[in-house]
Amino acid sequence: MYIILVLIAIFTILIVNELLWRKKNTHGEFSRKFVHLSVGSFVAFWPFFLSWRDIKLLAVLMFFVVIASKYLKIFQAIHSVQRATWGEASFALSLLVIALITNNKWIYATAILQMSLSDGMAALVGVRYGKKYSYLIFNHTKSIIGTLTFFIVSFAILLGYSHFSGDHLSFVFITLTSLIASALENIAVFGLDNIVVPLVIAILLINH
Repeated sequence: MYIILVLIAIFTILIVNELLWRKKNTHGEFSRKFVHLSVGSFVAFWPFFLSWRDIKLLAVLMFFVVIASKYLKIFQAIHSVQRATWGEASFALSLLVIALITNNKWIYATAILQMSLSDGMAALVGVRYGKKYSYLIFNHTKSIIGTLTFFIVSFAILLGYSHFSGDHLSFVFITLTSLIASALENIAVFGLDNIVVPLVIAILLINH
């Protein structure tokens, strides 16, 4: 029953976002990041009401839906940016990979939130306020304020993990992990940060 409700919720977000984009009510980058933030934050908490088998099944389904959408131009809003990116496919693949390496619901939630909230907020703030102070990484434009936003949100998420999971993290570990995640978000171009960042966060939390 839950898996059906999850599918309905995700497709509702995608359809509403697509309609708003086609009516020119939202900018392409905002449309992508709206889905990134909303779906990603929702997905992060799947382990709290779905089985790991269901999560893996949904992740595989989402991956193929994203690939089909990209080539059949179904949900054009999430593919509307001009630069080359596999961010949406990496997003879906990361859900499967994290579910395969851990069955700790707090680690899963934290890793996925790093991808959705930290990356999503960094992009939105960077696009809106970061044009004046920007730099290039592998010919991809990044902004100082966007990277700072990523670090702050990443730090806050790890603080939340430390508090709610009972796995208390040191201030040094949280700071260093947030710095590592911020650096990876910068250098993992073509949307690959969507899988690299949550994977590294999960591994660090599993092995700390």
